[in-house]
Formats: sequence, structure tokens, C-alpha cells
Amino acid sequence: MRFSPDLELGRLIQRYKRFLADIETASGELLTIHCPNTGSMLNCMVPGGEVWFSRSNDPKRKLPGTWEIGETPQGRLACVNTGRANPLVEEALRAGVIHELDGFTGLKREVAYGQENSRIDFRLDYPTGSAFVEVKSVTLGFDGTAVAAFPDAVTQRGAKHLRELAVLAREGVRAVQLYCVNLTGIEAVRPAEEIDPGYAAALREAVAAGVEVLAYGVSLTPQEIRVDRRLPVLL
Repeated sequence: MRFSPDLELGRLIQRYKRFLADIETASGELLTIHCPNTGSMLNCMVPGGEVWFSRSNDPKRKLPGTWEIGETPQGRLACVNTGRANPLVEEALRAGVIHELDGFTGLKREVAYGQENSRIDFRLDYPTGSAFVEVKSVTLGFDGTAVAAFPDAVTQRGAKHLRELAVLAREGVRAVQLYCVNLTGIEAVRPAEEIDPGYAAALREAVAAGVEVLAYGVSLTPQEIRVDRRLPVLL
């Protein structure tokens, strides 16, 4: 997935009110842009650090741009736009990069399912049945380790999705939790038990019920992001 139009470089001044970020562009322009990330963005941004943003000329938009990539305290790059994860995974699915899910004959997005009024990110249809795939974007890294973690804040919604997947798995339906690790320099993924023990417990219960857990890393530059490798999940 190439960034189009090209991303512009700036420096972060501050993120605030969750969805706003003040930046200074390379030309010295001061802008308030949209921060498309509902999480805490822990260890995912540095005041004064480099950011890359997409600019919009749409007169209906209140803000002139969207924060796409940030420099982390560890010197990594993180794609902070969580809205990129699903299109990125879909691109990888259709290209056959995610080998465990090869061979599907149909792909549907945002399919209603389950007992808790949920929507699955992807339903993949195969000649022998369907696979329900939930995608999570991972951007939380730490000093001194190449292991990323999810989530970066307590997520009751994430635990709900795991419960729904576990119900499917117990009924004999293929259910998959897929972590898209939008962070450079990562070699494995784990649940962030120190942040949300409830989510970590729900993940282990889902695995015990038969839910498959996959993680894939990306190559990320200000020009392009693409899924390129399988990563181990440390439970």
C-alpha cells in the first residue's frame, strides 16, 4: 500500500483531546491535524519527534490533514492511523501473503455475527466453510526488546471480540484473531497483561476454545506500508 498522495514531514508539538495533534511542518507551518487513533498511543510518539501526515484539500473537512506515521521513543516508526490496518490486511489476503488464510473464494467486510451485537472485520468463504477474522493494529513497543504488545489501553471491546470468536470456535467455525503489527523493528507479539489483564485472560481463553491467533509484521516507510512476514505470538 503506497501512501497517496505523498505524505508530508513535520514535527509533533502535542497530541490532545485524543483526536487532535498540533504539528510544525518542514516549512515552519503550524497545523492542527486529525489523530486517527482511539488508544493511548503509549510509547508511540515523541514531542518534537518526526511525524508524517497526509494533507487534504477537501473544503468540507475541519482539519487539513491526518497523522499517519510517528517516530517512537525507541527510534522506530509506527503507523498510528488505525484505519489503515484493515485495508492493509485485505491487500495482503488478496495477494496471498497470509499463507494460513490462502484459498478463499469470497471476502466480505464488516459482517454482523455473534451474540453481543458484533461485526467481524472479514469473513472469508472457502469451499468447505467460512473463517471469521478479527484484525487488531499493534503499535506498542518498549525499550530493550523487539516484542510488541496489545492493547495499549484497557479495551472491553477487544475482549468482547475474543469472546465472540471463542463462541464460534466452540461451534466448529474457524475463528482467527490477527494482529497487524504496524511498528518497525519487531520480532514477536504478546498480550499487554500489565495494561489490561482482562484482555490477556480473554485471549488465552479464546485460544483454549480453538481460536487461531496470528501476527504479521510490516515494512514501513513514509512512502509505503505492506505486510511482509509472520511473527510469533507469545502467550
